[in-house]
Amino acid sequence: MKRLLVLGVALALGCTAAAAQTMTKLKAGMVSGFDQIGLPIALERGFFEKRGLDVTIARPYATGVDALNALQAGESEIVQVGVPMIGAVLRGMDLVALGNYSGNATKAGSDATMAIIAREGSGIVKGNLASLKGKKIAASFGTINHLYILAILEKAGLKPEDVTLVNTPPPDMTVALLAKGIDAFSGWDPWPIVASKDVPGAIEIIRGGDVISYLGFNVALRPWVEKNGENIEKFLAAVSEADQWMRKNPKQAAQIATRWIPGLKPEIAEAAMQFNIQQADRRLSANNYRALWSAEERLNRLGILKTTFDVNKHIEPKHILKVMKDSPELFADLPPIPADVAIGPGFVFKP
Repeated sequence: MKRLLVLGVALALGCTAAAAQTMTKLKAGMVSGFDQIGLPIALERGFFEKRGLDVTIARPYATGVDALNALQAGESEIVQVGVPMIGAVLRGMDLVALGNYSGNATKAGSDATMAIIAREGSGIVKGNLASLKGKKIAASFGTINHLYILAILEKAGLKPEDVTLVNTPPPDMTVALLAKGIDAFSGWDPWPIVASKDVPGAIEIIRGGDVISYLGFNVALRPWVEKNGENIEKFLAAVSEADQWMRKNPKQAAQIATRWIPGLKPEIAEAAMQFNIQQADRRLSANNYRALWSAEERLNRLGILKTTFDVNKHIEPKHILKVMKDSPELFADLPPIPADVAIGPGFVFKP
């Protein structure tokens, strides 16, 4: 009996070892933004493992610029970034967007996870965007929060030179507001919610507003993409399942977020999750092509970019389209993509 037990244990260990040997290793990177949390959820809930992927997540980076630097250095193979992709491509980085980590395939505008927060006594009035004129405002240059403040200024009839923009990493924005080094900041969650709770008298001037189309892509270098189609589809299926679980279990998802974003308190996470699940949609449609194009167009028109690129050359939809076709249940709780923006293989976006 003892020999049979030992044999059984040995066989079990052997099967486990064999299973481990068949797992494909993959290095993923994320930013310390709340909308990135689907990636660690896929890891913690075992959605990667059940698809044969052994995923390691690099430390949360302060911005997408840092994440792309890590990608270029080989620290990651696939990362989650948005606006920083534009500058990287224009500098010669051959990036390919494979699916969303945050955004909206069903409508043009989506920025529910963005907000402008001002300090008390700044002279900035809630809902009065024109009152931003002459103020010192923090943003992380080359990121989505930079694009958001530029769009807000345009909405208010202001130009970038009508304010003083201060390049600031999101984790430092609350401190800068407390110290009165800035009058306001443009940020993604959880930082606007953190500031609203930690800075006495802080005012949420605006949240969302659909002034921009959110950019949030799963991005990798083209040579890696061309060699890893099957693994990309497994990865996208796993994070799509994570997104759906997050949409259905926001409170539990918020608890996971506290383990991945340094210093994030449970009550902040739960508040941020309500906005996050509004744009947790991995699917791609013509709306996401337009989101990238319109971001380029705005940055170019304002003189921040000297040139642009063809978005069709840097989005590859076939892998997420296959996941959408093979596993429609992963998206069954989301609104259907309107027929006029639905895409298929070979789709070409025309502005």
